[in-house]
Amino acid sequence: MSKKSILTILAILILPLVAFWILTFTKDEAVIAEANGRPQVFKFSSTMCAECKEVEKTFQELLPKYEDKFVYTEVIVDSRNDMKNALIKKHNVTLVPTVVMVNSDGTVHKRVENSIPKEEMEEYIKGLH
Repeated sequence: MSKKSILTILAILILPLVAFWILTFTKDEAVIAEANGRPQVFKFSSTMCAECKEVEKTFQELLPKYEDKFVYTEVIVDSRNDMKNALIKKHNVTLVPTVVMVNSDGTVHKRVENSIPKEEMEEYIKGLH
């Protein structure tokens, strides 16, 4: 077998693996790295969920006020494939909406698995450190 044939076979085997890795590298790893010791808020929701829309409204109102206090990440869970997301597995998300608030030391400050009043969510955000 010639070198050209071997290189062609390797390219056929390796290129799809590299493409798969690039396409499956999600924002999750980058967001976790970007936190730099800051508190984080992860909002897991679905586009087909009515309560998720209520939580989204709450965050639209609160984010401008607190955007410099924490790193905010929204994870959309709309298909079975999305359940492979590393953040979903890490935070054991089984229903939406779920909001997980993590302190700067990495401990979970609060986990909310439903829509709650804006004032209550704001109190939880104020408690992040």
